[in-house]
Amino acid sequence: MPDLFGLAAIITKFLLYLGVITATGTVIAALVFKLDRTRGLAVIFAALGLFATILSFSLRGANLTGDLSGMTDPIMLNLLWSTPVGTALALRLVGLSLLLVGLFLGHIGALASVLGGLIALFSFTQIGHISDSKAAFMEVTLMLHLVAIALWIGVLTPLNRLASSSKTHVSAADVGHQFGLVASFTVPLLIVVGTYMGYQLVGSFNALVETSYGQALIIKVLMVGGLLGLAAANKLRFIPALRLGDPIAASHLSKSIYLEWFVILTILGTTAVLTTNLTLPK
Repeated sequence: MPDLFGLAAIITKFLLYLGVITATGTVIAALVFKLDRTRGLAVIFAALGLFATILSFSLRGANLTGDLSGMTDPIMLNLLWSTPVGTALALRLVGLSLLLVGLFLGHIGALASVLGGLIALFSFTQIGHISDSKAAFMEVTLMLHLVAIALWIGVLTPLNRLASSSKTHVSAADVGHQFGLVASFTVPLLIVVGTYMGYQLVGSFNALVETSYGQALIIKVLMVGGLLGLAAANKLRFIPALRLGDPIAASHLSKSIYLEWFVILTILGTTAVLTTNLTLPK
């Protein structure tokens, strides 16, 4: 059972994942699928990411001193700044700031926002279990994993917004169809990359089933399987029906997206636990 600082670290990391990944995914999806009315969404999640970034760094200081004074202790924070934790902080601050600025600069700004989001995503390769492997290939693998997840998450809310109004059902069907085509490549990528990273981190079947880390990873994989099932229903049933003009399909699509969001939030929470309080199998 995590202590107070451990619980705070898990919650903060969950908010960090949610903010950075959703903000980045939103600007990528807006650029790829030419989506409108996404600026406010991206601003909200980028701001959440910045808040969680600063709080996470401060909590690291508190963890070093064992009390709240470490959150503002200049000695502890300066020590952290010189570690990979400081590198990740700098990347997130620069990346999310660039993302926010780009949102107000027109078409060129859209590219700047995507670049900022990618910089923020790259920060996750600098700390945590993946960085322990000290393998550049694992960093590339994790980045591909994160970009694919970000795009998936980023398209959900704009797609749901389009599906919620009869005036934009045609647009919802088009965006859903386009995303389905992209997902034909990104979903297999997620599966292959996720399997590879899981194997590299756990190392053996025994470690997978006998350790807390491995068991949590199994739970995460099962939830991802459920998420893929929902995505398949969207692609094979609801989107084609919506393209044929079935208004009921729009309602089913919205409900499916809400379920996808629930599963995604659960997956992000599980990931926060995996990367905070559980140690890798030896």
